[in-house]
Amino acid sequence: MILLMDAGNTNIKIGVYDSEQILYTWRIATDYSKTADEYGMIMYDLLSKNRYKFSDVEGIIMSSVVPSINYTIEHMCTYYFNIKPILVSPAINLGIKINYRRPEDLGADRIINAVAAFYEYGGPAITVDFGSATTFGLISEKGEFLGGAIAPGIKSSTEALVNTGSKLPRIELVKPSGVVQNDTIGNMQAGVIYGFTGMVDYILHNIKKETGYNNAKVIATGGLSMLVNNDSKEIEIVDRALSLKGLKCLYKLNSSK
Repeated sequence: MILLMDAGNTNIKIGVYDSEQILYTWRIATDYSKTADEYGMIMYDLLSKNRYKFSDVEGIIMSSVVPSINYTIEHMCTYYFNIKPILVSPAINLGIKINYRRPEDLGADRIINAVAAFYEYGGPAITVDFGSATTFGLISEKGEFLGGAIAPGIKSSTEALVNTGSKLPRIELVKPSGVVQNDTIGNMQAGVIYGFTGMVDYILHNIKKETGYNNAKVIATGGLSMLVNNDSKEIEIVDRALSLKGLKCLYKLNSSK
């Protein structure tokens, strides 16, 4: 059994796979104050709930966009699993080519999404990840990551709206029935969610227009992708497990090392 870990700014996505199938997935909060032992006990609880032990894990691969938490998670893996995890970076075998001006600057989250999109769905493809930031990545039919765009995330934009508008309340991110609403909370929900839908479709349309990849598959992922998907004219596939699928591919490419 292989342990997959994707550490983001808000959540750490965790999965286990065996016999080519991702068996279980979990999300835990990214907490900079937690120690390796605390994360170890969380892993113990998650695994034991499904009748697994630390010793059942044969390998670990980890991606992270949070450098300050890497040492803690690595230490947890080494101490509790007795395994040094494979860390995702342009230095390992990615199975795709990174055509980026500074490959070392490319986030591990965008790498694993690109790998998963190419190996699961083929190229050309465009990924849209609705995380702390909204990231777009373009992969060619030859498996080349060609770049993309980064926009604010839905939650971070909502927080900015609340923090800069003294009379605006915090809202639940729920899609209203239409763009025109007659109360402040509904107005904010409509502006954020339908506004993001328009932004996403505009960027996707122009990625296709600028590159000529009009037939590129568009794959959305991330916890908030469902808020935009049904109203988007460009998104074709929603795959909430895209990042874990990318980690699974990368483990197979690098486990012999």
